[in-house]
Amino acid sequence: MGDSNLNKYGDLSREQAGFLKAKLLDRGQHLMVTERFGQVDPHQKNKTKTINWRRYHSLPRATAPLAEGIPPQGRKLTFTDITLTLEQYGDAVQYSDVVLDTHIDAISDVASNACSEQIAETVEEIRINTLKAGSNVFYANSAAGRSTVNSPPTRGDFRRIYRYFKKYKGREISEIIKASAKISTEAVDPAYFVMGHTDLDSDIRGISGFIPWKDYSNSDKRLPGEIGAIEQFRIILTAMFDPWTTAGLTGTTYLSGGVAVSSTAQCDVYPLICVARDAYGIVALQGQNVVTPAVVSPKPQVGDMLGQIGFVSWKTMQGCIILNHNWLARLECAATANPS
Repeated sequence: MGDSNLNKYGDLSREQAGFLKAKLLDRGQHLMVTERFGQVDPHQKNKTKTINWRRYHSLPRATAPLAEGIPPQGRKLTFTDITLTLEQYGDAVQYSDVVLDTHIDAISDVASNACSEQIAETVEEIRINTLKAGSNVFYANSAAGRSTVNSPPTRGDFRRIYRYFKKYKGREISEIIKASAKISTEAVDPAYFVMGHTDLDSDIRGISGFIPWKDYSNSDKRLPGEIGAIEQFRIILTAMFDPWTTAGLTGTTYLSGGVAVSSTAQCDVYPLICVARDAYGIVALQGQNVVTPAVVSPKPQVGDMLGQIGFVSWKTMQGCIILNHNWLARLECAATANPS
């Protein structure tokens, strides 16, 4: 049993590996936005690479009166199965015996901290790329397409998305995943949630009717990255939601290539991802088996006969999938170059 632990975790015991997992995940959690609002893999102990979600369809309305003494024929439940195949991701930080012996910092701790942020940002980017590829798209100020975007988000844009969600029975989110190393949930006031880039902060705050988080009736319920609310939408911003650079209309009003330009240039187009309940599925970056860390100290071994190289490494099986495109909307917009 001891040998298998060494093969899996390097120089760590199972207990030490568990402690390191918790440390890695606790540090990385504050960087993650998409973790909060996805439907978590319901088969955490399943060791296969395939995860299945099943969504049952609504029944049609029974508007015809019943005939006396004749029971209805009844209906068969129908459903859609959605399958996600997981992929493995990982990396390592190497260090030499000289650095370990002479560096003023505890190198293995520094490497572990760097890996924790790398894990969180890697998984977050994988999910964001999936959400950005959704088929349900709106364009700011009713532009005809991405190449004609030349407006920041407006209140009317959010109202159009709200109407769409309601049309397709997209429910408000009332329970989210806690930011912790263990899989658990917490209740929130029912709302739709919007995730986007911090470059849009001033534009969103300038929308008529915007409520900053400090004016919430209970500001203690603010989530990491949350700046406030617009009617039924709560807004979460992070620098992870990269724009499509120079993809919109030309001009000097909006950011282009991430900067304010003095001459005419195509503006960057930013995604705002609006989600209803159960819009997408994820493998949560939480729980006992989701990340496998390893630490190996410099020591003589095959390929390193003088014991000069050590490392901290990690690997994880991850994936993200949109479960219902009608419950996820992408609002594409521009960011004002020089906000007042």
